[in-house]
Amino acid sequence: MKKHFVLNLIFLVLIFQSLSAQKTPKNVIFLIGDGMGIAQVYAAIVANNNKLNLERCTHAGFSKTYSSNNFTTDSGAGGTALACGVKTKNGMIGMNSDSVAVESILELAAHNKLSTGIVVACAVTHATPASYIAHQINRNMYDEIAADYLKTDIDVFIGGGRKYFEDRNDGKNLTNELKNKNYQVVYNINDVKAIKTGKLVGLLYEDQNPKMPERGTMLPDATMAAIDILDNNSKGFFLMVEGSQIDWACHDNNIKEEIKEMLDFDETIGLALNYAEKTGNTLVIVTADHETGGLTILNGKFGSDDMSASFSTKNHSGVPVPVFAYGPGAENFTGFMENISFKGKLEKLLKLKK
Repeated sequence: MKKHFVLNLIFLVLIFQSLSAQKTPKNVIFLIGDGMGIAQVYAAIVANNNKLNLERCTHAGFSKTYSSNNFTTDSGAGGTALACGVKTKNGMIGMNSDSVAVESILELAAHNKLSTGIVVACAVTHATPASYIAHQINRNMYDEIAADYLKTDIDVFIGGGRKYFEDRNDGKNLTNELKNKNYQVVYNINDVKAIKTGKLVGLLYEDQNPKMPERGTMLPDATMAAIDILDNNSKGFFLMVEGSQIDWACHDNNIKEEIKEMLDFDETIGLALNYAEKTGNTLVIVTADHETGGLTILNGKFGSDDMSASFSTKNHSGVPVPVFAYGPGAENFTGFMENISFKGKLEKLLKLKK
């Protein structure tokens, strides 16, 4: 009896320790649908016959998106809030409202010896990816933002924007400096997919990436290529992925294009969730920096992108945006949150030291 009691007690302790361990992620994949509100998500659900990979997430909430100087944020202030945990003025990158540089969650992860990466469907110098890397007074300072990549320990970054590294106003070719820092610099998605180890830069387009379907499976393919490399680090990794052009389609008030971009983003989400399910140690977060277009779905038919959609603006709106999460720590991302809360929560979950 006594022996069985001790064995049962040990068994319960092991189960408790296992459950406790599962609440702390080793890896984080943070996916940002630029301009993605609830209506953008639902338009894709309707068009895709009432199903998205996104629905596999187990926890959901909302993020408040206002900036320090505007009820309606832009991607600079919105991205900075998500990346750096501070409210700032519209247009600013990686700085607080007093123009003081603030360390991003990606930079903090790198300082703690985690591998880090960025994969985007736009130029890597654009506002959202820049918020995780750069510290500039204005989001349009693309040359300066590109140079900031050389000041970091990021392992992988893939997207467009080649000209900001190679055809610069200062005449420098930053890819030479990247190669001197042991980066493998490539210019097409097949070469990206062929590299499995080391540090990688994929500058796939001269400036911005083409819209869907012209760029094909670039975003999901590049995301999995980044994960393949980052997964080599036993300490774990932080990867930010952006579905960049949901926003652009909504600026154009083009519902069919928004759906194409949203479905491309959802395919990428599905791959991230597959990886998280397989490893059991990866937290996947999906959210947006803001909503674009003030979209409302008035009528539709499941399985068709032919729907009655109404946009109230060609700009951003000030409404909260959805948050979805899956994996260890997902329970921390429910209810209404400030967009500046993500960094602190991830810092604790990943046990990062400043």
